[in-house]
Amino acid sequence: MDFIINCFSLIGSLGLFLFGMKTMSEGLEKFAGARLRNILAAMTKNRVMGVLTGILITALIQSSSATTVMVVSFVNAGLMTLAQSIGVIMGANIGTTVTAWIISAVGFKVNIAAFAIPLLACGLPLIFSGKSNRKSMGEFIFGFSFLFMGLSYLQQAATDMNMGYYVATMLAHIPCDSFFTIVLFVIVGAIVTMIVQASAATMAITLMLFDMHIPGFGFEQAAALAMGQNIGTTITAFMASLTANTQARRAALAHMFFNVFGVVVVLIFFYPACNAVSWFVTDVLGSNANDLFKLSAFHTAFNILNTLLLIGFVHQIEQFVCKVLPMKDNQEEEYRLKFISAGMLSTAELSILEAKKEINSFADRCQRMFGIVADLLHIEKDEEFNKQFSRVEKYESITDSMEVEIANYLHKVSEGRLSDDSKGRIQRMMRQIDELESIGDSCYNLGRTINRQRKHSKEGFTPEQKERMHTMMVLVNSALEEMVRMVEHPEFADVNYIKSRNIETEINNYRSHLKSLNIQDINEGKYSYQLGVYYTDFISECEKLGDYVINVVQAAAECAHHS
Repeated sequence: MDFIINCFSLIGSLGLFLFGMKTMSEGLEKFAGARLRNILAAMTKNRVMGVLTGILITALIQSSSATTVMVVSFVNAGLMTLAQSIGVIMGANIGTTVTAWIISAVGFKVNIAAFAIPLLACGLPLIFSGKSNRKSMGEFIFGFSFLFMGLSYLQQAATDMNMGYYVATMLAHIPCDSFFTIVLFVIVGAIVTMIVQASAATMAITLMLFDMHIPGFGFEQAAALAMGQNIGTTITAFMASLTANTQARRAALAHMFFNVFGVVVVLIFFYPACNAVSWFVTDVLGSNANDLFKLSAFHTAFNILNTLLLIGFVHQIEQFVCKVLPMKDNQEEEYRLKFISAGMLSTAELSILEAKKEINSFADRCQRMFGIVADLLHIEKDEEFNKQFSRVEKYESITDSMEVEIANYLHKVSEGRLSDDSKGRIQRMMRQIDELESIGDSCYNLGRTINRQRKHSKEGFTPEQKERMHTMMVLVNSALEEMVRMVEHPEFADVNYIKSRNIETEINNYRSHLKSLNIQDINEGKYSYQLGVYYTDFISECEKLGDYVINVVQAAAECAHHS
């Protein structure tokens, strides 16, 4: 019975450790979400700065998984290039070793849990604060406290259940001096980290076992476990990238390649590497260094060496992952959100940014759809026309789905803790996607009008009608171009808004002029009344589409003025 209770205590302690790490990481991300984004944008201009940025951010949020998932999100949202992301990921691997150093220094020698409870008292007023920043800082303090409480309880539970004895019994059947055993420990470290989804937690367990001085579990075996954790931690970013775009999946693959390559290289020189680290800690750091520092030093040296080996080959790694994951053809006509996905919600700031990128893509898709409709007017063969009209129908279905998916995503984001400015921004974005979906409907209606005319009218549009329809479509396409430019570059809101207003006025005036000409042409017998109906339906729908465009532009202008 005691054994079962101790097992549950061990699992519960690990759960508290993981919950503390998650809470601490999320609290700091919320507190510094915009700052982290600005740091990444400003400091990843070259590979060295990218590595330093990865080290800094990971050391702050104490989670390489959080950093790599964030990086994959930025690549997915088009905020960072693949080459830039590789540098940051290299740095994240080094930054995550800070956790091991902290645990080595205080984790098992000082009763940190005794300080954790008073620390919770400091975080309590902050956690109930109405201000978002204070609340986030309170979450960080709570997470920090839970992390070390979990670590303390983990050690106590392992001692109570005599884990050292069970591990020693298992290791008694394995030849500890065998290189095969080292490889086995690498695999075990990778598997455990994949399951736990936190290399820091696996590292804490490794340090705890190493500190027990278990027969058969020495420095080499612990070092092998630590190397395995570097492979296992890549699974988090890889899973996050499964529903992302190709560039994001490439970033996750680069992360996996980088870590696996490092493990393979170090395994070749494993024993000399262990001896070098032991010499450094014992002879250079001196007698004040405890045994845990050996493992932390190996963990750090391993990641630094890996980075130094590969930092000069960032472009080659980029080419490699691009060959393994090539870009598919005709992706623009396959329905799948490019920048947002249900499994990658991070901070509210990042989520809104990803949604904005998706709206940019939505606007661009609407303009492409209008281009397909414009081509319908000049197609003579029925087979080619039907094929092109099917594309219009497919695009209309895509715009409907995009509206629903983006709206659901924004609704999910709005359920979180947001500032008044962010709430207003989400409302304006919701208005944009509603109007963009209406543009998709209008494009489809234009295509249907041309299709009905071909099927039900014995006469085709006259050359004069086609010329006027073409002129109207040029005006509408100009409006769509300004709309796309406005959505993508809101910093030029004032100039673009004036241009868009002028184009809309031209469309309205031209629509009125063509309606007057239509009545005159019918009276003069230039074409039938029925053909005139199709013609005016087309012209009126173009004018209606222009109204939807100006609504999108207005919402984009409001977003720009409030950001």
